[in-house]
Amino acid sequence: MTYPLVLDLADDGVPVAVTCRVLGFSKQAFYKWRAAPVTRRDIEDAYVIHAALRVHHDDPEFGYRFISDELNDAGMAAGRNKVARLCHGQAIVSTIHRRRRGAKRPGPAVHDDLVNRDFAAEGLDQVWLTDITEHWTDEGRLYLCAIKDVHSNKIVGYSIDSRMTSSLAVNALANAITARTPESTIVHSDRGSQFRSHAYVDALTAAGLRGSMGRVAAAGDNAAMESFFALLQKNVLNRHRWTTRDELRLAIVTWIEKTYHRRRRQERLGRLTPVEFERQTLALAA
Repeated sequence: MTYPLVLDLADDGVPVAVTCRVLGFSKQAFYKWRAAPVTRRDIEDAYVIHAALRVHHDDPEFGYRFISDELNDAGMAAGRNKVARLCHGQAIVSTIHRRRRGAKRPGPAVHDDLVNRDFAAEGLDQVWLTDITEHWTDEGRLYLCAIKDVHSNKIVGYSIDSRMTSSLAVNALANAITARTPESTIVHSDRGSQFRSHAYVDALTAAGLRGSMGRVAAAGDNAAMESFFALLQKNVLNRHRWTTRDELRLAIVTWIEKTYHRRRRQERLGRLTPVEFERQTLALAA
């Protein structure tokens, strides 16, 4: 169910309005659900499902037996039969898929390369990286445009849509600008048509940001962004066959906001999560 995720993200500081907008349903529907009574079993099952999803997202190769052991070690009473039932209902299965690479369509650059493969920054919002990935569902492709801060590795803005148009990139940029209020930030991308569009270039200019583009057919020019997509591919996209776009959209949002941002510790950040690293950075600067 989508609505418990809204509650979890709200507890983590993500506004209800933002989550509802990204997931594509109204705040009124969420609050109506929140006011409706639920059984104790529904509540207990919801907690087990969310805990199982967190464990499984960390390593999709493990199935319900491993998940049950992990939950019990954490103090949650979750027998294997119960975990098996809930995992089956949520399509949480042990699986390994080969990574797929999408073809890119390079075009003439509209910005100079201001990064030159130096994926480092001394502070937040100095350099952002952006790119687009896609994945199949039974309803067709779903596209994700994400923007990552080089200093903290946090995804500062993203947009998900069924079409890969310039608005996909523009909306991701608008979300990042709203969340961060950057000044003269370098925004580095490949030469995809979405990032060369007039709408996207105008959005950069209006916000006072500096565009940057890598060379043609040089994946290394945006390797730090590709590393994020590789994690997403392993932990979400290739986990199993996705039936609907909404199902995959929910999985992507959940993984970014709850696992990647708040649970996945990174060596480059001193074994902190992106959220923890940013809090520490801001505290030291105060």
